[in-house]
Parts: sequence; structure tokens; C-alpha cells
Amino acid sequence: MLTNARLVFQSHNHDRSLVAALEQAVALCAERGVRLTSARKTVLKLLWQSRSPLGAYQLQDQMSKLSGKSIAPPTVYRAIEFLLEQGLAHRIHALNAFIGCPFPRAFPNSPHSNVFLICEQCNNVAEIADAKINQLLKDRSDKLNFTLRSQSIELFGICPNCCNGDKHE
Repeated sequence: MLTNARLVFQSHNHDRSLVAALEQAVALCAERGVRLTSARKTVLKLLWQSRSPLGAYQLQDQMSKLSGKSIAPPTVYRAIEFLLEQGLAHRIHALNAFIGCPFPRAFPNSPHSNVFLICEQCNNVAEIADAKINQLLKDRSDKLNFTLRSQSIELFGICPNCCNGDKHE
């Protein structure tokens, strides 16, 4: 099982993990022969900088502030779509928002568990990727002659920091 829960729900050097995530994204895009344009890179950076999922309009506002000019919604939506296609970001359906994927190299071009632990108090989201969950879902789908294309499981609760009364920065 892979998870980024410790990074999300505990203090860590967020700048260092951001740099590593962006370097990984650049390398993956180069390997795949796709362009990580400046708009796509900015959206990915904003997703990784935020501890909580961001909606498209939040991303648009943040991009406008960074650039000092108005950013059109299609620019943001195209960047999000690219990041989703490349496995560099995930949609959190219940929140209509997006997060950066912590495991793009672990699961190249393949759907993985996409089990999200969503804190109801601070809105931080951690991801779990588990081969046993993947296999169980595949087996059940196959048994029903259902072609599984993607999966997303969203679990709501309280993270360790919020349970202990601590709040995220």
C-alpha cells in the first residue's frame, strides 16, 4: 500500500516535496512526449502548494493573481484535463475539486485505487493506492462483465491533526 497521509496530515518540508513533484512531472511528460506548458505547470504547482483540493475557479483566481492578468476559464480547464489525462492530478468528485497525484511514477498509465481520505474539518485530502483494492475491484467488475475504466473512493472523516485539536497551517 502506498499513501501520502503522513505528508498531508503531518508537518513536513512542503517546499521540498513541491520541488520533487514538479521535477517528477517534468520528467514524466518528457518521457511521454507531451508538453508541460507554463499554464499546466502553474496549475500543477498550485494544486501541490495547496493542502486542500482546489476548484477550477479557485485555480483561475490564483493564476490571475500570479500573472497580474485575467485568465480565461478554458485555459484552466484545459490544463486540468491534461493533468488528469497524464495521471498528475485527481478529481475529488464530492468536492468538485482537484489535487495533485502523489503516485504518477508508481502507476504509469494505469488507474490505481484512488482512495481519498478527506478531512471534514480542514479539508485536507490524502490518497491511498493499494494493489489489493485494485484487484478486488477488478475481480468484481470482471465477474459482472463490467469494463472498469476508472475508480474513485472518497472517505470522509477527521484527520489526526484535527482529532488532536491541531489545525493545519
